[in-house]
Amino acid sequence: MTRTLLLGIFAIGLTAQFVKPVGEALEGKAALGGALLSLVGYVLYDSVRELAASLRLPPQVRVQSRDLGSFVSEAFRAREVEIRFLGYTGETLYNELYHRLEGLLDDPGPTRHVSVRILIPDFGQPMTVPSRVGPNGAPVDDPVFRRGLESKCEQYEQRLTAIAERLAVAGRVTAECEYRFYPGIPRDKICIFNREQVLHGLYDVVARTVQRSTDPGFYDPKGYNTELNVWARSSSEDSWIVVDTWNKHLDDLWSLAATPSWRRGTAP
Repeated sequence: MTRTLLLGIFAIGLTAQFVKPVGEALEGKAALGGALLSLVGYVLYDSVRELAASLRLPPQVRVQSRDLGSFVSEAFRAREVEIRFLGYTGETLYNELYHRLEGLLDDPGPTRHVSVRILIPDFGQPMTVPSRVGPNGAPVDDPVFRRGLESKCEQYEQRLTAIAERLAVAGRVTAECEYRFYPGIPRDKICIFNREQVLHGLYDVVARTVQRSTDPGFYDPKGYNTELNVWARSSSEDSWIVVDTWNKHLDDLWSLAATPSWRRGTAP
């Protein structure tokens, strides 16, 4: 409608220059033309404001955990890569990190240093989640199940560390990958990429799994099913505050977190 109005004003003005009756008819109508142009300017100004506001919103407000690969790839475009995670076992993130770090052996691109810190529950402590599903759905602590999860995380860290050591030998990229324990159950799933983007979601803490038909059920959150809210520091002032808050929170948790027994060189 705005383009049509502008085109109409242009056509009438041009006609008035060459067709005398039209020019005479428009004499004294300058105020009307000015009013129309003011209206057009107002519409255009309002449209530009709406466009600018939309550009300040995050490109993705909510994503699935299986979409983490795109965020990892974007983070690795930086010279200094910093990835922080708090959650369950970090399996979804581990799979993406493993292949991306391995790729640096052949093509490091702009990346020169990678820092990965992963916070997982203290599986050495009795827990309600993960746990065995008892009578009437009551959670029953299962030390064997917990140790299996801890062993899985130990393998993840060892494999990531092995790639970091190979990168150090190559001499083009340095990397460090470390796991630590936080107390409590896996409720929040948080990923922070280069201190600029935060992804946060909540696990389904009553999700169940059965390993074999003869086994009991276990309360075992499924991280790959978790939906994540996205905040980017550059999106808006509110997002900037959220990102800074989560950065500080994970930094503080990391400073208080316990070092796993496999890093201390002691038996679990």
